[in-house]
Amino acid sequence: MEDVAKRTVTYVPPGEGNLLYLVGDLYAFKVTGEETNGAFALWEAVIPPQAGPPPHIHHREDESFYVLEGEIEFLEGEHTFPGGAGSFVYIPRGTLHRFKNVGTRTSRALIMVTPAGLEKMFEEIATPATDPSAPPPPPGPEDVEKLLAVAPRYGLEIVPPPQG
Repeated sequence: MEDVAKRTVTYVPPGEGNLLYLVGDLYAFKVTGEETNGAFALWEAVIPPQAGPPPHIHHREDESFYVLEGEIEFLEGEHTFPGGAGSFVYIPRGTLHRFKNVGTRTSRALIMVTPAGLEKMFEEIATPATDPSAPPPPPGPEDVEKLLAVAPRYGLEIVPPPQG
């Protein structure tokens, strides 16, 4: 009972949170495992046209998406499907997936991982957002190298593109 008594309500006003750039996207962390006793973490992703992470597999957490605006294409295994505004996508751990903004305008989505913990990877390798109203800077080779080096420590497997 003591853990429940220590927890407090978390309120994050619009446009606020821990704002980070990672591999071409802007992430605004609304709640982390520290506030949820490790149950989940939730962030808003701002994804420029044609951006999104490479195909990957989470080995420790399930991931859920609620698309707020834009045209996001999801990959599950070898199958792709559209995710427009109002779409919800649940991806169980161990599933090869990715998301990509296939539209011509910025997309936004809420992303939740259960249990929490993956947000620590973002905190370790992402760059603090200096001007969240500007488009995120495109990823450079050093950003990708950092992601590839650190991801395995968080149970995240980045899957290389097929050869040939």
